[in-house]
Amino acid sequence: MWKKQLTLEEMQAACASTLIQRLGIEFTAIGEDFLEARMPVDERTIQPAGLLHGGASAALAETLGGAGAYLCIEAEQSCVGLEINANHVRPAAGGWVTGRATPLHRGRTTQVWNIMIRDEQNQLICVSRLTVAVR
Repeated sequence: MWKKQLTLEEMQAACASTLIQRLGIEFTAIGEDFLEARMPVDERTIQPAGLLHGGASAALAETLGGAGAYLCIEAEQSCVGLEINANHVRPAAGGWVTGRATPLHRGRTTQVWNIMIRDEQNQLICVSRLTVAVR
């Protein structure tokens, strides 16, 4: 499925000095048909009530879906996010959350990625879908 073969370290290095680094997002796994990353629930990612901010969950989801889409395109192509949605189903108040992105559609001009974000107890925190344009 992957057209580009990057290591987790190479993917992480590409995120230096970006929102991804500032939020503490770390790529953790590349499988045959999925990509995973984790993000801390701390002062960088919580809202004033002390719970994981929905925008931080959306940033993790977009990071995973966008990276997955990038790994699935040819070298001469590029991809950009078109639309993201996120359903926040349970709060997280600490520790780490882990997102797993899997493709729902990998077409010639668009890709659609499903991202499930879970806490350390494997409880579902957020379900997101990202649509990406391939150019």
